[in-house]
Amino acid sequence: MTKANNNYYVDNKKLYQHMVEYKKLVNEHTGEGQKREIPPYVGRSILMIANRLSLKPNFINYSYREEMICDGVENCITYINNFNPDRTNNPFAYFTQIIYFAFLRRIQREKKQVYIKHKSLENSIILNTLNGVNDFDDGEFEGSYAIENDNQNMNDFIKNFEDGLEKKKNKRKQSLENIILDNEDLNIESSTDN
Repeated sequence: MTKANNNYYVDNKKLYQHMVEYKKLVNEHTGEGQKREIPPYVGRSILMIANRLSLKPNFINYSYREEMICDGVENCITYINNFNPDRTNNPFAYFTQIIYFAFLRRIQREKKQVYIKHKSLENSIILNTLNGVNDFDDGEFEGSYAIENDNQNMNDFIKNFEDGLEKKKNKRKQSLENIILDNEDLNIESSTDN
């Protein structure tokens, strides 16, 4: 290897050769229902790609970085047979993209869990406060044990998360309306053709 090639942590050409050999074995034994063992170099490369990608600035500070790496490796193993050496000679990019989207899915799942935990805590505090108010109190409910809204970051997170859910809901609704309108147009055109 030359000095320039030592900078790379995964040799894409070597990875490609191992993937070509692996795909040959898979294609030869497809009808037998046997799973082929992934070559050690490919497995190490996938793990190195996941580890290195997790150190990028947009992923490094998450507390569940290890889970992200595991998700990425799992997805690569799941979709390793979809790699087609006839279409591309860049398995590094193929695995990197799989891992990247696995990371994004893990982040979304974790954000949803944080949202659920916070909303559950919020609802629990409100219900406990309301249960503490009895019918014999002359005053109105003042919320003496109400939630402290000092945590602006969490409030922003909740608002952004709920806004994102609303946008997805509206986008799906708009797509469904477009599909319905397209189908109605097709029905009108086919009825006028007769």
